[in-house]
Amino acid sequence: MSEFARKWLVAILRILLVFQVGIVLTGGIVRLTGSGLGCPTWPECVEGSYTPVEDQFEGFRAWIEFGNRLLTFALVLACILSILAVLLSKQKELRLLVLGQFAGIFGQAVLGGITVLTDLHPLPVAGHFILSIILIAGAQSLLTKAKTPYERITLGKNTLHALGRGHVVLTFLVIVVGTLVTGSGPHAGDAAAPRFDFDFRTVAWLHADLVIALLGLSLAYFIFTATPSHTKRLLKFFFLAALIQGAIGYIQYFLDLPELIVAMHMLGSTLVWISAWKVWLSVSRQPKESELNR
Repeated sequence: MSEFARKWLVAILRILLVFQVGIVLTGGIVRLTGSGLGCPTWPECVEGSYTPVEDQFEGFRAWIEFGNRLLTFALVLACILSILAVLLSKQKELRLLVLGQFAGIFGQAVLGGITVLTDLHPLPVAGHFILSIILIAGAQSLLTKAKTPYERITLGKNTLHALGRGHVVLTFLVIVVGTLVTGSGPHAGDAAAPRFDFDFRTVAWLHADLVIALLGLSLAYFIFTATPSHTKRLLKFFFLAALIQGAIGYIQYFLDLPELIVAMHMLGSTLVWISAWKVWLSVSRQPKESELNR
């Protein structure tokens, strides 16, 4: 594969990753502005029209929800271009991953319909976000492998193996519990939307405790002598992202969840996850021998 072709592949996959993050952010804006049912039907916005209509009851909120749906089409286009670029690159190890992106986006469309039809029940809303997190991990894997072709490392049952898996699993758990906090809080996406029957303060502090545990595990991971130097470098970025995210989390909690701070927290969650996933890739993959000898 030529260097020119690789650069194009990397550029397209980077756009795919940006759009996967962007769909999370615009989805958050929909929820925070109470526009979750701005388009009350699916796949149409209102009965008889795929776009908002002039005299629609939901008003400007319909355009906010429609904008989020529109970004999905841009994401689909980026995914199709990524599939074509991967096929042309002849990197067979990327094919299953990029097809998984397409399948996941289709799954998001189905979940979106279920979310609307259940009047924004927090369970499919949380599923929407968690599926996005999985797709972001897949897009980051594609980008990392396209930059430098990797091969899988068979990790033994040792301390580094436990730290590596524990770190990425605990990060994922922090995000999942974060969706319970969101589903129990005031920002439902619509005034009539149901909420989880959890005490908001309790799940919020559980979420914070898990973050503290994650930071402790990350510190152990960093100081462990067998942790590779390039992994330690990525852990520094993870620490920075996690600390900023934690500070934003406490600020939004004590300021009673202002919309702008909540949106920043949602964006931060994707950046923390990307950082954690890059750390995981650094210990579960290694450059192919042909790349090391270049």
